[in-house]
Amino acid sequence: MSSPLQDICSFYNHFDAPITALDCGTKCAPYNPSGKPFCCDICHAVPVAYQQEWDYLKNRTDLWHEWSGDECTHDPVNPEDLKVDAPEHLLLLACRGPAFCQREYRASSCRQFPFFPYVTSNYRFIGLAYYWDFEPTCWVISNLGEVTDTYRKSFVSMYDEIFNYRFDEYESYAAISEEMREHFLSQNRRFPVLHRNGGIYLISPGNENQRRTIAPRLRRFAPYC
Repeated sequence: MSSPLQDICSFYNHFDAPITALDCGTKCAPYNPSGKPFCCDICHAVPVAYQQEWDYLKNRTDLWHEWSGDECTHDPVNPEDLKVDAPEHLLLLACRGPAFCQREYRASSCRQFPFFPYVTSNYRFIGLAYYWDFEPTCWVISNLGEVTDTYRKSFVSMYDEIFNYRFDEYESYAAISEEMREHFLSQNRRFPVLHRNGGIYLISPGNENQRRTIAPRLRRFAPYC
């Protein structure tokens, strides 16, 4: 078996399921002054891509270019502010904007957002956690029950394959997961994980106890309360 990153076309085809049955961008865009979905707005999120993705994309579409640092049209931002100080094997990218989106050429970080693979302190990839900085802006985070089983399964399957070949990726997400535990411990809050077994669990950040729950009991964030 070859690494999924050796065949980006196949990688994209197998990680192409919509997160929800509806266009979640229409839910959050009205709350963004730019009128764009927050995940598609370079002033809020800078996409990253594997080098293999960039090699594939730059020869097939003009949708993407390497991020220059001055992409934001207001309140200039930088990678440190946006928490996108990318590892060496990833590139920072910028696209022409949602009006020009070509879904077949979305970068993996677009397909993944707002989730990342959650790795426990004893190095088990158990499911999908979300980037907590986007709690006030991302509609999906307040509506985790809308995430389809198809998306969850494709997410888990794809990262299982990637982790089989890229231990540096596993370590990177283990570090993000540890940062998440520290953040929620400081707030004395549990956080949800969409488990690979199909359930939803609240994780205690201190001892990592897992308590099964249901989507209607999860916290929602303004303005999506």
